[in-house]
Amino acid sequence: GAKVGASTLAQAMRRVESFIPRQPLNKKAEVMLGAGDDAAVVDFLDAGRRFSTVQTIDFFRSFIDDPFLFGQVAAFHALSDVEAMGAEPSTALALVQIPYALEEKQEDDLVQLMAGASVALKSVGCALVGGHTCEAKELGLGFSVCGTSESSVMKKSLMKPGDALILTKPLGTGALFAGDMRAKARGPWIQQAVRSMATSNGKAAKILHSKGSVACTDVTGFGLIGHLFEMCSQSEMQVQIQLQKVPFYQGAIDCVEMGIESSLQVSNVRLRRAVKSQEQVRSHPAYPLLFDPQTAGGLLAAVPKDYAEQCVAELRASGASFAAIIGSVLEKASAPEVINVVSA
Repeated sequence: GAKVGASTLAQAMRRVESFIPRQPLNKKAEVMLGAGDDAAVVDFLDAGRRFSTVQTIDFFRSFIDDPFLFGQVAAFHALSDVEAMGAEPSTALALVQIPYALEEKQEDDLVQLMAGASVALKSVGCALVGGHTCEAKELGLGFSVCGTSESSVMKKSLMKPGDALILTKPLGTGALFAGDMRAKARGPWIQQAVRSMATSNGKAAKILHSKGSVACTDVTGFGLIGHLFEMCSQSEMQVQIQLQKVPFYQGAIDCVEMGIESSLQVSNVRLRRAVKSQEQVRSHPAYPLLFDPQTAGGLLAAVPKDYAEQCVAELRASGASFAAIIGSVLEKASAPEVINVVSA
């Protein structure tokens, strides 16, 4: 895996902050921290004008042997945190990890890697303004992305009772690429997933925002349940997920049935305590994929019920062909079991 589990990360940061308080910003800035959103939002007030910068960072090792394609996926993955909050990505700094090799080979890898990344960044109007390279055993790429917003950003804490839950991309990249490493995943399965991963979430975010969504996140390393639990906790809401309506990549369930899972799956499954109905659904072949860690995954948003069907239609017309209403926000709840998964 390319990241540590959610519980490990949260516990570590709580320990750090217990003896090293966070550094305050200057008087013109107010940072929104503590809610666990996808990016840090820093509000500035200057000469009566209020605007926000939205900042995030991401990095992971290559899981495919095509540097150009990996560059695209890594860039879209990093951009997604800014887009999920309804902001416009403006600049990016790259952190590149190149394998030890002859200089000619390293140069070729850098050309392919950064060409792919540049294509992705340029497609959303984000400028690559600098970066840093280092040598290591494996190819890796990450970005620090800064975006801007002059309106209210979408946050995880703003779900409301009655909202429909919309997912814009299928689940299953973790299981599929774990299967690929074992030579168990078929070519068409991987091709479908890669095409989706090399697609920006920017258009989808704008459509969701235009249909009244104020609560949104991207589904990445902590899986659908992990990211949905964050939204439930911060909104103090209970939700229901209809398993039969959740889209999955072709071959993902096949990989699960072969006993193949991502290395992060074990950590993610610890959040099964948040699932109210797991006794009824844990034998369903697709259930483990609700915990599957995603790379360059889709957006998960709460949209007012009256606009949900139209929102899905526009998402599909824009290229998000697997977009679907997968559940709904129920009511206020503070109990640990805030996610009800039903299979029929």
